[in-house]
Amino acid sequence: MEKNNQTGRIRNNTAGVILLCLLGLGINIAGAQLALALKLPLFLDIIGTALTAALGGFIPGIIVGFFTNLINSIGSFETIYYGSLNVLIAVFSAVFAIRRYYSKWQKLPVVIITFALIGGGLGSVLTWLLYGFSFGTGISAPLAQSFYDSGNMSMFWSQFAADMLIDLLDKTVTVAIVAAVLKLLPENIRKKVELSGWRQRKIAIRREKDDPINKHRHSLRVKVLLVVSLSTIITAVSVTAISYVNFREASVNDQKSLANGVLDVVISHIDPERVDEYIEKGEAVPEYKETETVLKGLMDSSEYIEFVYVYRILEDGCHVVFDPDTDELPGADPGDVVDFDMAFADYLPALLAGEEIEPVESNETYGWLLTLYRPIRNSEGVTQCYAAVDLNMNHITVDGYRFLAKVLALFLGFFVIVMTVALWLAEYNVIQPINSMAQTASRFAFDSEEARVEALGSIRYLDIHTDDEIENLYDAMVKTTEDMLSNIAHMQGQNEKISKLQNGLIMVLADMVESRDENTGDHVRKTAAYVNLIAQELRKAHIYEDQLTDEFIRDVVNSAPLHDVGKIHIPDAILNKPGKLTDEEFEKMKTHTTAGSDIITKAMSMVSDTSSSYLEEARNLAHYHHEKWNGKGYPEGLKGEEIPLSARIMAVADVFDALVSRRSYKDPFPFEKAMDIIREGSGSHFDPNIAEVFIKASDEVRRIMNTYMG
Repeated sequence: MEKNNQTGRIRNNTAGVILLCLLGLGINIAGAQLALALKLPLFLDIIGTALTAALGGFIPGIIVGFFTNLINSIGSFETIYYGSLNVLIAVFSAVFAIRRYYSKWQKLPVVIITFALIGGGLGSVLTWLLYGFSFGTGISAPLAQSFYDSGNMSMFWSQFAADMLIDLLDKTVTVAIVAAVLKLLPENIRKKVELSGWRQRKIAIRREKDDPINKHRHSLRVKVLLVVSLSTIITAVSVTAISYVNFREASVNDQKSLANGVLDVVISHIDPERVDEYIEKGEAVPEYKETETVLKGLMDSSEYIEFVYVYRILEDGCHVVFDPDTDELPGADPGDVVDFDMAFADYLPALLAGEEIEPVESNETYGWLLTLYRPIRNSEGVTQCYAAVDLNMNHITVDGYRFLAKVLALFLGFFVIVMTVALWLAEYNVIQPINSMAQTASRFAFDSEEARVEALGSIRYLDIHTDDEIENLYDAMVKTTEDMLSNIAHMQGQNEKISKLQNGLIMVLADMVESRDENTGDHVRKTAAYVNLIAQELRKAHIYEDQLTDEFIRDVVNSAPLHDVGKIHIPDAILNKPGKLTDEEFEKMKTHTTAGSDIITKAMSMVSDTSSSYLEEARNLAHYHHEKWNGKGYPEGLKGEEIPLSARIMAVADVFDALVSRRSYKDPFPFEKAMDIIREGSGSHFDPNIAEVFIKASDEVRRIMNTYMG
């Protein structure tokens, strides 16, 4: 149900986003018209773009920026080349809105300068590349001219400075309007026009550098950026290179067509039967002057035509037939011999033979020239001379640079759009869902029923609905989590049963040992209760709290009944002797500590988990519970904290219970007397910290004692 609600919310935003985009387009067009009508030194043509991006996000802002230039290009196609600047402003406006720059007055200059650098700075460079080295007639032209006339700046920097100053003013007005609208517009209205890309519930995503699960890994965001950018750049470079080559070839072919047209006119005005007469008499021939005027008119007809002339090619050089004067150079007289141009060295045999040759390109005295030679043949098909035309091709290089600038301007806009849309889609459809699942899973805890319920709830909360493989992964993760938690609950139930069975078997074993000792009664149960009390009191007092974990206390309490398991090796005569033991008998009695340790060690060797913590503590209890703080105990004579903590706790519990219990060789001591003995043994027999907390808990000690006596 929640998925449907979220999808509906996103769908309902569509109408608001469309309305916002239309409004943004209207504001851009109206602002530009207003500036023109009032003859303001402003553009006011990106207010809608910046506002739409700030309210709706990246995609609506880009749409408004792109379509604004697309609409404006209907009247002036060159406007389309500036679309990339509008798109860039949309992207930065969305970024500034996300970072709340519009709501912080001290950050507004950053926004203004950024927009001015894009609109004025990049715009000035783009204009310079597209239209060459002139100030034109734009808004900034008079200011640029005044900068240039001051003599302190070149033409480029004069135009750049003028564009930046005009744009700073324009973008100040733009940013002020956007900031005011954002401040005054109610939050509920802003929500209705925001294009939400979320395909799940939002969670606080940890920064990758702070997230241990992302350590030493490359972000998927970076990989998407690299793949999309590289593929886009490779495509753009390939298309640009192919386009440039085609453009250059087309330009050269256009020049060849122009040259052939010129030659057609020249040949139509030359009488091949009178070439010898033209060379010999020149202007004395009645038609000569008229023909020369035609050739001169052809040269003046196009800025690209450098020379039009007619030569006869002989072994000694080029014999001039027609060579009209130009504005810069006088032409040669008829009959003059001109040296061969080295660019034609390879073609000389063909020219001497009167054959046609391919167009020749040269780059020498007059720059890049394209020269076409066409034979003029008489009625018998014999070449009498060659009509020639030289075309200046230098403009093709300049036009090529401008063509590249246009292509790159279009590509920049295309690149920004593709990158923004790709990252936006990847962010909300892939990166955020995957990060959410990964970080939610990394926080899972299964150590309690509450933690397990919280873990399942946290993964369900994400409610990812990308309608693709990511959602399939999420659904599988939810199901896997449910199954895993169900299995954990089942396993914990089984473990609890096993633990109860284990503790029961331990207690049965302890009872079997205890039943041989007619004097001990419920000794194993009472000592276990005292051990638990001491451990809890130590933790409350923050004594040995690093060791006193829940697991440690549980292991010590559960294994406490085994502390005297070694007595199974002690003969009944010694174990139940009513009087005092002899030295030899006492030495035998003391062996129950090492015997107990050996028994538990053998038990540990029979199980797969040899480091079982409760068996480790059982062995410590059995082996060391008769050690003394001053080192005078047995069997090892350890002292102080050399004695394991569990054994030090058991020492107090074991002695106290022996004191207050009836034995065949003594009557029970009164509670107060037993406590006095514990107090007196503090620091010698017992760990003083343990003795102190035991004595302080005397009320609870008495309650435990009375429970088992009654």
